[in-house]
Amino acid sequence: MSTMLKTPPDAAIAIPITIPADHSAPTTKVAAEVDCATMSSTKLPRNYDVMHLALRLVCVSASVASVVVMTSAKEKSTISLYGFNLPVYSKWSFSDSFDYLVGVSGAVAVHSFLQLLITSNMLLRKSSAISSRKHAWLVFAGDQVFAYAMMSAGSAASGVTNLNRTGIKHSSLPNFCKPLHSFCDRVAVAIGFGFFSCFLLAMSAVLDVVWLSEYY
Repeated sequence: MSTMLKTPPDAAIAIPITIPADHSAPTTKVAAEVDCATMSSTKLPRNYDVMHLALRLVCVSASVASVVVMTSAKEKSTISLYGFNLPVYSKWSFSDSFDYLVGVSGAVAVHSFLQLLITSNMLLRKSSAISSRKHAWLVFAGDQVFAYAMMSAGSAASGVTNLNRTGIKHSSLPNFCKPLHSFCDRVAVAIGFGFFSCFLLAMSAVLDVVWLSEYY
């Protein structure tokens, strides 16, 4: 009597598998966060960069125009006071408020020109005008400081110009802008350019806030 040994036709073969510990998980997570931050900075639409560049260019032009027009404001004339014709001479440097406006306008021109160079360089490299969150906060702070300084300078210069146009009530001080109309007109144009620069800086600050709120 013979005994036959039967082997199961489909015998399962167990292969030991060792899963290594994932020591690279923290590194991978950090790399992913860096990639996300980089991607978020490149999400900016091209129109945003173009608007940023245009605002800087116009702001440089307006602030330089304010300096040029103000520093060319000077005029000689005569004024009648109590029946006497007196010679008068006015120049922008005679007023501290006008000096203040020229100084702030020059500082705004330098600030805007530097930002224009940075933005142009970024666009030539085909990257975003704002490279990081820290960069955005620095630009935002600078725009805010110079916008408030320009508003202060324009307001101070406007007060002096208004005094020249109206004179002092209940006194014999006349309207100096009648004989010095060219001087007063130039000062008014310079102040207008100064306030326009303030508006452009405020618009640039708004774009910085939009960028920070949308992408961080």
